[in-house]
Amino acid sequence: MEKRRLGRTGLDVSLLTYGCGAVGGLMTKGDPADQMRAVTRALEIGINFFDTAPLYGNGASETNVGRIFRELKPNVVLGTKVNVPPDQKGNIRGAIDRSIDDSLKRLQREQVDLLQLHNSISPEGRPRDLHPDVVLGEVVPAFERLKQAGKIRFAGITAIGETASLHRVIQSGAFDTAQIVYNMLNPSAGGPLPPGFPAQDYGQLLAKATEAGMGPIVIRVLAGGALSGEEARHPLGVQDVAPIGSGADYRTDVIRARSFDPAVSVAGVRDKVELAIRFVASHPAVSTLQVGIATPEQFEGAASAVAKGALDDSALKRIADIQAGFRA
Repeated sequence: MEKRRLGRTGLDVSLLTYGCGAVGGLMTKGDPADQMRAVTRALEIGINFFDTAPLYGNGASETNVGRIFRELKPNVVLGTKVNVPPDQKGNIRGAIDRSIDDSLKRLQREQVDLLQLHNSISPEGRPRDLHPDVVLGEVVPAFERLKQAGKIRFAGITAIGETASLHRVIQSGAFDTAQIVYNMLNPSAGGPLPPGFPAQDYGQLLAKATEAGMGPIVIRVLAGGALSGEEARHPLGVQDVAPIGSGADYRTDVIRARSFDPAVSVAGVRDKVELAIRFVASHPAVSTLQVGIATPEQFEGAASAVAKGALDDSALKRIADIQAGFRA
């Protein structure tokens, strides 16, 4: 498994992250034997970065990761997150302290390598959003205290929310990593969008994060599953997936995803899932990418796609031509 540098952390992480989220569902609702089998296989092929969060299965993901890691004792990079609830915004530090302490108990660890803010960042005042002033003025000092206490090594953000706010936080240099939305339905984090493109313009966040010394961690590689081109979802996964930065709803994303069928043959790949994964892996600024999985077999497919490497120029051009056709 290819390794890439995770920004200023100095860590070399596998290009494929083992995502423990609820969208796929293996690590929140899966059979314990399947969970163990998939994690063991991930370690065998060289995956050394695992990502979880308290919100994944209401703590179930962290609990399952803790159980498996206690048995396997792997030498890996482990990241989790903190989401400040609306009713705790009056005490940001307390909310973060309680969250990491609960996470460490579930994970059966004294320290995690990476703690990432899970809230959207926006000045608009939606209940679960945090204003960039709050992120820089309250979240950053709280994370610094956790570093000093030895509970975390590095700090990151989930770069969703209002674009200008995300750029401000990233350019502050206060964080080590950023989880960035980048996929074939919304490639704006990786380059300029065609005029009238029907998606949020993230303003080349991959380059902005790299310039700030941050390690870009790509999320929503498959747009929550929509880039499979199928509306049906695996029973273990989240059944109602809201788009992030792309279409108005999941069905719209699925319909647009089917437009990439001609690129599958040009690229010589197995299917749209492989195409989508290798599209993200082709961007040189990506440190690592996450794919939601519901079964060990889905994990094998993602790992196989990453191992095949970048798409060639003809495939990338065909994808860009199709994306240009999405103009409103």
